[in-house]
Amino acid sequence: MKRKLELAFGIFGIAAACFIAINLYVSGVGAKYIAASTENLPQVQAAIIPGAAVTQKGTPGAVLEDRIAMALSLYKQGKVSKILVSGSNGTLDYNEVDPVRKVLMSNQIPQEDIFLDHAGFDTYSTMYRAKAVFQVDSAIIVTQDFHLPRALYLARSMGIEAYGIPADRGTYTARNYFRELFSRPKAFFDVLIHRVPKYLGDPIPITGSGVGT
Repeated sequence: MKRKLELAFGIFGIAAACFIAINLYVSGVGAKYIAASTENLPQVQAAIIPGAAVTQKGTPGAVLEDRIAMALSLYKQGKVSKILVSGSNGTLDYNEVDPVRKVLMSNQIPQEDIFLDHAGFDTYSTMYRAKAVFQVDSAIIVTQDFHLPRALYLARSMGIEAYGIPADRGTYTARNYFRELFSRPKAFFDVLIHRVPKYLGDPIPITGSGVGT
C-alpha cells in the first residue's frame, strides 16, 4: 500500500510539474510580443478578433465589445488595413461574427476590409484558419490580457508574424484566468500533434475583399 501511495504521489508530482512548465512556456512565448500601447506596434496586414460570447439579443457581449473597440482603434490609426473576425457560427441560432461586422460597419469600416471566419470554434482553429484559409502573414491580435499570450503562442506557431495589444477596458471574472491554466496545455499539445481543424475550405486571401465572407 505504501509503495502504491508513493507511486501515485510521484506520478501526481510529475504531472503537476509538467502542467506548470507548459503554462509558463506558452505564456512566456506569447508575452514577448505584447505591446503596452498601440504606438509600439508595427503596421501589419490585419487585426484578428477572436470569438467571444454574444448576448441573447445577438449583440456583442462585454468581452467582445472591448475587442471590437481595440480593432477599430488600430484600423483608424493605420496599424492594420483589414480586420479578421473569427468566432463560432455552429448553429443557425448562434453567431459570434455577424454582430461584430455590423458594429464595425456602423463605425465606417468598409465591408471589403472585414473578413468573417465562421468556423473559429476555438483559438487554435482561429489561428490555423487565419494562416491556412485567409493567408494572413502578419497580424495584431486583439483580445484580453488573460487570453493574449496563448493566442500569440498559437499564431506564432502557425507562422504568422503576430503581435498583441490587450483589449482590457473592463473587469473580467476570475473564471477567465482560471480557464487559461487548462487551455494553455491544450494549445501546446494541439501544436505538438499539428491538429487540423474540422473545417477548412478554399483560400480567401486577406489581401482581397471581405465581401461575401
